[in-house]
Amino acid sequence: MLAAAGPLPGGPGWAFEFKYDGVRAITEVCGGRIEARSRNLNDITASYPELGELPGLLNGRDAILDGEIVALEGDRPSFALLQQRMHVDTPSQALIGAVPVLYYVFDLLGLDGEDLTPQPYATRRDLLSGLGLVGAHVRVPARFTEADGRTVLRAAELAGLEGVVAKRLASPYRTGKRSSDWTKIPLVKTQEVLVIGWKAGSGRRSGTIGSLLLAVYDNADRLVFAGHVGTGFSDSALRHLQTELAALSRRTPPIEGVPREYARVAHWVEPALIGEVAFRNWTPDGRLRHPSWRGLRTDRSPASIRRAPEPVPPPSQGTVIGAMQTPDGRWRVEAVRRGRQDFYRIIHGDNVIDGLAIATVERLLGEAGVNLGDLIEGAA
Repeated sequence: MLAAAGPLPGGPGWAFEFKYDGVRAITEVCGGRIEARSRNLNDITASYPELGELPGLLNGRDAILDGEIVALEGDRPSFALLQQRMHVDTPSQALIGAVPVLYYVFDLLGLDGEDLTPQPYATRRDLLSGLGLVGAHVRVPARFTEADGRTVLRAAELAGLEGVVAKRLASPYRTGKRSSDWTKIPLVKTQEVLVIGWKAGSGRRSGTIGSLLLAVYDNADRLVFAGHVGTGFSDSALRHLQTELAALSRRTPPIEGVPREYARVAHWVEPALIGEVAFRNWTPDGRLRHPSWRGLRTDRSPASIRRAPEPVPPPSQGTVIGAMQTPDGRWRVEAVRRGRQDFYRIIHGDNVIDGLAIATVERLLGEAGVNLGDLIEGAA
C-alpha cells in the first residue's frame, strides 16, 4: 500500500507516523526463514543481513511485515548514507559495521498464516505493537492517535525528518494500491527521475560528470525532458554513476524535445537508470527548479517514474491579522487568527509552513539566512 500526497487531514479517525527516508521492504518470516522484497519485488534479503534477527524477536511466530530500511547519520535517517548499502548485493562485514541499517516496521500484514490486510489499520497496528519487535536493528516506530497532526508535523520538522504520514484508523491494507487513506505530508519535495544523458564537468569535475539530464513519464505515457541536475553529488557517487552510465551509452537522444543548450554537448544513455532529486517546485514548462541529487534507486522500475502529482492545498483557514515580508517579497510571515488562537505561518514561493510560534518562525528564517528584524510591513 502506497501513500498519496495531500494536505494534513484534520478531525478524528487518523493516526500519524513520522516518514522515514529509506527503502521500503515487505518481509516475510516463515518457519525461521526470511524473505525481504523491495517495492518493485526484487529480493533484497541478502543485501540486509541485519533482518536476520527477526525470527528471534518473533519467538517462532510467522509474520508478514511492512516497513522501511534506513541508515542513520547521528539520530537522523540519511538517504545519502544508505546509498552505500543499496547497490551491494552481499555486503561485507566491514561495510555492515560502517553503515548499519535499521528496519522500522510500521504494519503487520499477516500473522501465523492469517491474512490481516482486510483488518483496520488500528487493529493491525495494535497487533504489531504486541509483538515486541525491539532489537539491535529492528524498531516499531511511534504512532500518534490523539495528537494534532500539525504538532506531529512540527516535531518531524524539528527532528530533521522527511515528513509525516497520516493513516486512517479504519482503513484496510490495499496491497500495491496508492490510497489517500494513507496521506503523506512531506517537508522536502522529492521526485524520482530517469537519467537520459550527462554533460561533462569542468574545473574540479573535469574528466567526470558535470550534470545529469533527466526525464519523467507524463500522463500520456510519454517520456519527457525534466531538466538537469548538477549538485548534490559526492565523489564516490560520481564514480559509481560514471561506471553505470558507461554501460548504457547510446549515440542518439532517447527522447525528443531536449533543448539545444543541453543536446549539443550531451552524452546520451538508455533511460534505465533511476534516481531521486530534491527540488523546490516545477517550472511552467515542466522542468525541475533547483534540483539536488539524492541518489540512485534500485527499488523502482523505469515505467513507474512519473511526475508526482501536486497535493491539493487545504482551504485557507483563519483570518490574516498582520503580515511582514522581506523587501524583495520572497519571504512572507503572516499572523493568523483562528477562533481564539493566534499563530504564524511562513510563505516562500509555493511552500507554506503553518501553525508556528514566533520563536519557530525566527529559527526557520535564520536557517534560511533571513533575519526576522529585516522584514517590513506587508499587506494583510
